[in-house]
Amino acid sequence: VQVGWNIETIFPNADKLFIGSANGMFIYSISNPSTPSFIAEFSHVGACDPVFVDGDLAYVTWRSGTLCEGFNNQLDVVDISNPSQPSLLKTYEMDNPHGLSIVDNRMFLCEGDYGLKVLDIEDEMDIEELKYYKDFSTYDVIALPNDI
Repeated sequence: VQVGWNIETIFPNADKLFIGSANGMFIYSISNPSTPSFIAEFSHVGACDPVFVDGDLAYVTWRSGTLCEGFNNQLDVVDISNPSQPSLLKTYEMDNPHGLSIVDNRMFLCEGDYGLKVLDIEDEMDIEELKYYKDFSTYDVIALPNDI
């Protein structure tokens, strides 16, 4: 299946693929893996776009300063309870977000040259910063349950 250019992330979740690109997040059904089918798109103006899915929520980051030509640095919380109509719940301003990972109610969000944030995401409408490690660069993270 041709999805397009500038794919940043492919996140499988149950019978769906959530694909982050420079144009937004695409949702595909893989209930029949040999023929993925388009469900919906959550689009934005243009930015590199990692995606992490947790239950009925997709966490989408986009950042500036890249070949993806983005101008915003933010974390979007997207309701995907109805995958055919993803809807933005809330946007959080970030420094320069890259990869992210979630374990339980903790998000580990890479901020590129700005470090690593640990966020409490128990309430997606009131995400709280728990720690911000600024003494090293981070670009991608895979957090495991025993790591927190």
